[in-house]
Amino acid sequence: MRVLVVEDEASLRESLQARLTEAGFTVDIARDGDEGLFAGREYPLDVAVIDLGLPGLSGLELIRRLRAARKTYPILILTARDNWQDKVEGLQAGADDYVVKPFHFEEVLARLQALLRRAGGWASPQLKCGPVVLDTRAQTVTVDGTPVELTTFEYRILEHLMLRAGEVISKSELTERLYDQDFERDSNVIEVLVGRLRRKLDPSDQLRPIETLRGRGYRLSLPRDAAT
Repeated sequence: MRVLVVEDEASLRESLQARLTEAGFTVDIARDGDEGLFAGREYPLDVAVIDLGLPGLSGLELIRRLRAARKTYPILILTARDNWQDKVEGLQAGADDYVVKPFHFEEVLARLQALLRRAGGWASPQLKCGPVVLDTRAQTVTVDGTPVELTTFEYRILEHLMLRAGEVISKSELTERLYDQDFERDSNVIEVLVGRLRRKLDPSDQLRPIETLRGRGYRLSLPRDAAT
């Protein structure tokens, strides 16, 4: 999952970048509202974290402009203002949730994961498609109850495919979710990772969980568990 962090306080911005990277996110950062507006419009994001107290273009105005540009990804706001009016203004501007400073990182992570699940139509932290279960909190994967060991990149691809189960995801979109903007990319890496995922999830080649649609991309073919 790709997240944008817009925060002017350097120590907090760097801490969020490091902790979110450790949690499996691809992280873009912006130091003010203008940088955030460019990144929010141009980068293929899944979610954004925006501080309301930004210099120059305010966090509220940044959110309004992103929504006016028809960017629909979830937005979590950070605010040091502990009164209900500021929270309401942020939500009315188009944000989806908020965290009040100072906060514990675990709360930010839990709220981001919840926003991503809801954006994909999932109500539970466990994504279940057929016998495949991905736990977004523990970052574990099982097939028929048996644990499957995945690398970080394999997990990221599977999580993205499962969050949007049934949809066709292009190779370029998966690449954007794996790598930072300045990372040298190899177009063959996605094919290799998907091939490894197939072998780990379906060693007997009976389940066939990931379809390849030539010229279009990949799709998780297993049905969602209706209860989740």
